[in-house]
Amino acid sequence: MITVKPLPLKALHADGRDVVVFGYEDGTLAGAKVLPGAAKAALAQKLKGEGFKGKAKEIARAELEIFGKSRRVYAVGLGPRKGAGAEAFRRAAGSLVGALRAKRERVAVLCSENLQAVAEGLLLGSYKYEEYKKGDADVLKEAQIVFADAGSRSAVEKACAKAALGVEAVCLARDLVNRGPSDKTPMSLAELARSFSGSGVSVDVIEREQAETLGMGAFLGVARGSAQPPAMVHMVYKPKGAGKNRVAIVGKGITFDSGGLSLKPAQSMESMKCDMAGAAAVLAVFKVIARLKPKAEVHGIFAATYNLPGPDAYKPGDVLKAMNGKTIEVWNTDAEGRLVLADALCLAAKQEPQAIVDLATLTGAVVTALGSSVAGAMSNNPRLLGRILAASKRADEPLWELPLVEDYKDNIKGNVAELLNISKVRGEAGSIIGGLFLREFVGGRPWVHLDIAGTAFADNDGPCGPKGGTGAAVRTLLEWLAAL
Repeated sequence: MITVKPLPLKALHADGRDVVVFGYEDGTLAGAKVLPGAAKAALAQKLKGEGFKGKAKEIARAELEIFGKSRRVYAVGLGPRKGAGAEAFRRAAGSLVGALRAKRERVAVLCSENLQAVAEGLLLGSYKYEEYKKGDADVLKEAQIVFADAGSRSAVEKACAKAALGVEAVCLARDLVNRGPSDKTPMSLAELARSFSGSGVSVDVIEREQAETLGMGAFLGVARGSAQPPAMVHMVYKPKGAGKNRVAIVGKGITFDSGGLSLKPAQSMESMKCDMAGAAAVLAVFKVIARLKPKAEVHGIFAATYNLPGPDAYKPGDVLKAMNGKTIEVWNTDAEGRLVLADALCLAAKQEPQAIVDLATLTGAVVTALGSSVAGAMSNNPRLLGRILAASKRADEPLWELPLVEDYKDNIKGNVAELLNISKVRGEAGSIIGGLFLREFVGGRPWVHLDIAGTAFADNDGPCGPKGGTGAAVRTLLEWLAAL
């Protein structure tokens, strides 16, 4: 990862380092106002000669004398000016890193808007996952965002610090999702959680025997097929002083999903190491929560287990009893995420929070509905949902509300138990059915469910990260918690 930090304009005068500007399709250069008028005009002319159109992710280079030094100037396209927001700057900054990481050691970025997004893009674009193999060594080590005077210094410093904190969390989530499934056992995730103890964070790991005592039959049913022991992890952050609010974030942690006895096709298993992305997001938040310092008491809960077809694996036709006493008839062992979340949500509700947010790679149906760039959101509380949607907008992590259609609830009424773990009507409203099922376990508490099945794993490289784990919803959670 590169470092991103502020740089006084006067310091730029003293050396000949490369400079970066951002440009719109209308020819406007963002951040170029700090340049002398003659240099600005000369740069615009040079870029025009290079054929720079300002299209998104386009990069052009010009040689120019600025502040008495001959230097390279890189212009990065933002696309159309109308409607361009923080995400355009984030992606442009990420594209810049991709273009320069093997060429230049450091660059100075001229920008006076969307500073945090620029810093995030620079950091996210430099992410690599190298646990199992090392790529080519990067030349680029540092990017500095230029501030013109003492009045603008604070804004740049704040943007860099906030971006660094958020990206640190995102990168942990990415690392965890990218790790091979045999190398991230449920207990290894529990041990990682334990390492966050201190600075206001406490950690309780509920192992099999205690989970049995607590009545976590849905969670333990899924875990029966694996030789590796499961772990229900409960982390708590308490702010200094009395926090007025208590909230819970809950994550699905299936460290590999084979589908169980309802076995997935081989190709469908290829990315199933990502089925713990919800748990990864919860862990990521708790890695930085003591430095984020939200004013609320925050409970982070995740249910971690493999879903495998072992000798004692749970079976279609089994009836499981969740922590709140509700019985569940299993029709498909590949609808296991909602089962482990059932007990995790019961545990969350037991803490009597004012809000519960769960994250899960729950359904393929949400990918069909919303694609790979938008997560689904369902809720029993419009006010809480509005706050989560607002946080996602600030983070530029798109969410789309799906309705919890009451008429569909009859489709998960069991024949021999209270609930079915899949719908009686196949191929219809799969994501909503999952949300309706989960709602049965929140005890009436304000709750939002985020189905991140489409956004948690990227099949292709992008400007702000390579293919693989994305760290989906981590920045949204941090935005929400910071605003409490």
